[in-house]
Amino acid sequence: MTGQQKTSLGERLKSDEILIAPGVFEMISARTADRKGFEALYMTGYGVVASYLGLPDAGIASYTQMLDRVAQIVDGTTTPLIADADTGYGGLLNIRETVRGYEAAGAAGIQIEDQEFPKKCGHTPGKKIVSQEEMVRRIQVAAESRRNDDTLIIARTDARAVNGLDDALRRAEACAKAGADVLFVEAPTSEAEMEQICRSFDTPQLINVVDGGLTPVLSRERYQEIGYSVAIYPATGFLAAAQAFDSVYGALKNQGDSTSVQELLFPFPEMSKLMGFEDVWEFDKNHAG
Repeated sequence: MTGQQKTSLGERLKSDEILIAPGVFEMISARTADRKGFEALYMTGYGVVASYLGLPDAGIASYTQMLDRVAQIVDGTTTPLIADADTGYGGLLNIRETVRGYEAAGAAGIQIEDQEFPKKCGHTPGKKIVSQEEMVRRIQVAAESRRNDDTLIIARTDARAVNGLDDALRRAEACAKAGADVLFVEAPTSEAEMEQICRSFDTPQLINVVDGGLTPVLSRERYQEIGYSVAIYPATGFLAAAQAFDSVYGALKNQGDSTSVQELLFPFPEMSKLMGFEDVWEFDKNHAG
């Protein structure tokens, strides 16, 4: 990913128009979203851990495993990538190396949160958070560690579910002062809370739209009206994929064939193009005997 792409993402957030970023979690989702013309993609930790390890998003994946996915997605796409870096995978020194590693891999935005390690998905129970002072240090280190000032540092707080909205707002304000470029108050439970969050800051705000989660799923226009600069949709893609798997594999088991699910299938020739076979065919034409 080029520096120009990173810069354009930061400049884009100055617009009054909300930026929509679909969640991607492996290369089929990433390539599909990449060709749709989005202005940013979001690498979802939940989706990466589920697709790669088949495990819950509970701090199980390592830094090196996540970094490998960042590099893979960036290498296979052209759209700027916002990447979930969880808690930074350890202490402050680990956060420094995480930011440097993600940035070197090509991430245009890096998300750091205030949960204790091991973290949990923000829309599931049992979360614990570090002190505000510790969160501020995380963001300070993240901001200081980037080598390109255009790399966005996104500060996520999960305090709403643990201590209430007032504490979440205090933490977000402290993170903005510590150098965060985007504030991410996780899991507001009403439009009134979302409005209060966006009224409280001049720093761009991110809303996490988890279909079936704790936050109301609203229209793009409504999120923009409330005041959000970015809306990420981390779960929409993998929930759709899981539903498709359940439907077609169920048909295969129950009927013994795929005749009843043909309309659910992506065309095979288009799939081959999506995966880059046209380049292989062109190479073979030019170089095969």
